This record gives sequence, structure tokens and C-alpha cells, in this order.
Amino acid sequence: MKCIYQRTVFMLVFLFGGTMAGVSQNADEEYRLELGAALGGCFYMGDANYSTLFKNMEMMAGAIVRFNVNPRMSVKCNVAMGKISGETKSLENVFPQNLQTEFERTLYDVGAQFEYNFWPYGHGLSYRESRKFTPYILGGLGVTYAPEPMKDVFTMNFPVGVGVKYKFAPRWNVGFEFSMRFSLSDALDVEQADGLKLDDPYGVESKGMKNKDSYSFVNLSVTYDLWPKCYNCNKD
Repeated sequence: MKCIYQRTVFMLVFLFGGTMAGVSQNADEEYRLELGAALGGCFYMGDANYSTLFKNMEMMAGAIVRFNVNPRMSVKCNVAMGKISGETKSLENVFPQNLQTEFERTLYDVGAQFEYNFWPYGHGLSYRESRKFTPYILGGLGVTYAPEPMKDVFTMNFPVGVGVKYKFAPRWNVGFEFSMRFSLSDALDVEQADGLKLDDPYGVESKGMKNKDSYSFVNLSVTYDLWPKCYNCNKD
């Protein structure tokens, strides 16, 4: 009986120790990939809104894939859909022939951004002094597609923004991000053929990114870690 008791205690200690080691290893694990979704708001800036942030806020939603290069650097890819809207009646400036207009349009955004974390980001990576929370900055390149009502618009955009990340569980992340998408088109706010058209309403030719339309994503995201790194491979 005593022998059976000793074996039982030994097995419990062994199983408990193995379980704790597994939990510790999982907590210290570092992952290369995050997959998740984002939900938030979208607003436009252009000829119908040239100075007011968050004006005429509409909804946006999207999917996120983030490749973690190391605890400080990541490359994020996104596919998103948002809506922009605006009107000219509340503006102080006067358009030709005192014409007024309003619009509402859906946008599709596909792009990639490089993210730089202010602090090393991770969970349990004590040897790198990683933290569960970090602010970050981003910049990148993308494309914008705005389908009819008047004509399709397909243009490049240049996203720039800031955000914060928080790892609330070993493999779960939540983030909040604000980014501006500067496009190369002045026709994102055009949806009708008659009346005032906001692509170059004053007839002044512009080049490059001057006098072009932009839009912003303000969103909350949740991602899940995938593809663990191999610590014994010594490839980093």
C-alpha cells in the first residue's frame, strides 16, 4: 500500500511538473504571424472637408495579417472596406456659380504597412525585455478602389499612422490604430455627372499629391498568434 501511495505521489508530481513546464514554454513562445479582424470608423478629407478630423464618420471593417519580423518590427497586410461621405453646404469657401453638392461612397482598401514598435513587444520573453503593451508608428503603400455610382476610381494610397498594441493573453492581441490614407486621386468624392464636381472644382491643375483626396481609418483590432518560432534553430 505504501509503495502504491509513493508511486501515485511521484506520478502526480511528474504530471504537475510537466504541465507547468508546458505552460511556461507556451507563455515564452514567440510567433511569426498574427491573423485577425478590425472594426471602426472611416472619414474623408478633400474639397468637401479640408480641415475637420472625424467629420461625417462612417463605418469600416477589415481583415489583418501581421508578419512579426522581431519584437520591434512587423509588416502588416490589410483588406478593408469603408464608406466616406461629405457635403459642401457647411463650408465657408464659395465654389464656382455657388454650386453645392454632397456624396456618399464605398471604398475598398488593400495594402501593406511597416510597423515599428517603441518597445519590444511580446509575452514572457524576458531575455529580450519584451512588454505586453507598446505604441507604434506605421507607413506603407496600398491601393484604393471606389466603384460607381458615376465612374470607377482605382488609385494608389500612402498610409501613415500611429497605434497601440496590448497582448491580453499569450496568443491574443488587441490594438487601436489611427491612420490616414493619402491617395493620388481627386475623384473619390465625385458620384454625379451634373452640378458641382469635386475633382478640381476651381479648374486649377495640380500635380503629385497636392489637392488630392484622403481618408482615415480609426479602428480596434483583435488578432491571434500563429506559426511559432523555433528557438533551437538559431536562424534569427
